[in-house]
Amino acid sequence: MSAEVAVFPRSRETLQEAFGKALVSLAGEFPKLVVLDSGSPADTGSRSFRHAHGERSLQFGAAPQNMLAAASGLAAVGMLPVATGLAANWLRAIEQARFSIAYAGRNVKIVGSRAGVDAGSDGAPVQALEDIAAFRAIPGMTVISPADSVEMTRAARAMLEFDGPVYLRAGRSPSAPVFDETHTFAIGRGEIVRNGTDVTIVACGIELSRALEAAAILAAENIDARVVNMATIKPIDTKLLARCADVTGAIVTAEDHNVVGGLGGAVAEALARTMPCPIECVGIQDTFGTCGEAQELAAHFGIAASDIAAAAKRAIARKIAR
Repeated sequence: MSAEVAVFPRSRETLQEAFGKALVSLAGEFPKLVVLDSGSPADTGSRSFRHAHGERSLQFGAAPQNMLAAASGLAAVGMLPVATGLAANWLRAIEQARFSIAYAGRNVKIVGSRAGVDAGSDGAPVQALEDIAAFRAIPGMTVISPADSVEMTRAARAMLEFDGPVYLRAGRSPSAPVFDETHTFAIGRGEIVRNGTDVTIVACGIELSRALEAAAILAAENIDARVVNMATIKPIDTKLLARCADVTGAIVTAEDHNVVGGLGGAVAEALARTMPCPIECVGIQDTFGTCGEAQELAAHFGIAASDIAAAAKRAIARKIAR
C-alpha cells in the first residue's frame, strides 16, 4: 500500500506529448525500436521521434490495417514496432490487432491517441469510447491507460520491456499532474494513491485526477474515500481490488470511456469472482460523444469530479442498505 499521493504543481503536458518524448529518450536503449505512424505525428505524439530518428520512423497515412499488418511483419523479423494512431482509427483495424498480432503472438505495441471525450472539439467520430473494450476482449492483449505525463513516461518503458502485444491509451488535453519523479509503474499492478475506509474509487487515465478531486469533495462531508490508480486495465490487479472491497465495502469506477466493456466492466468481473460488493460505474453511458471542450464534455457526460463524488454516495448508501 502506498502513501497518499498529492497532485503536484508543475506545468501540464498532454499524454501524447509525454509519450513522444519518452520514445526519443528510450531510442538508444532499444536499438530495434521503430515507430509507425498514421501520417499525423502531431496528433499521436510521434513527431518528436520522427525528427530525432527519421530513419526509424515509417509513415502509413490513413491505413491503420496496413500499418498493423506491417508491424506484425517487422516483429516477426526481430524488430520492436510501435504503431501510433488515433484511437478511433484503431477500431477499423481490430481484425489485424486480433489475428496478425495477438493470435500470431507478435511483440507489437499499439498506441491510441485522442481517446475519450478528452479529444474535445474533434467530436464523436474521433472520440473513441470503445477502444478499451475492443482491445481488452482480444486474448493476450495487455491494455494500459496512464494518468499523467510522469506515468506515461514510466509506462512507455514498461511497454517496450514487456514481451507481448500491448495497447496503450493516450489523451489530447493537458493532463493534471498527479505523480512526482519517484513514481514507479509495473504492468498489472494497481496502486492506492489515497487511503480511505468508506468507499474505494478506482480510476484510470485522465479520471484519476478527478477521482482525487472527488475524494476531497467527499472529505469535506466527512466521507473517507480511498482512491486507486488502475493504469493497467488488463491484466487487472484482482488482489488489490479484493482487498479494497473487503476494507471499504463499496466501489466506484471512473473512466473516460463507455461504461460497457471498459474499466467498470473489468472491475465488476474481477470482484464478482472474489469480493462482491456494491459498484457504481462512472463513464460515458453507452452513447456517442459530441463537440466541445474537454472539461465541458466531462461535465456534460457525467464524468467530472462532482459526478464521481455523487456515485460514491450512492455506493455507500447501497452498502448500508445491504
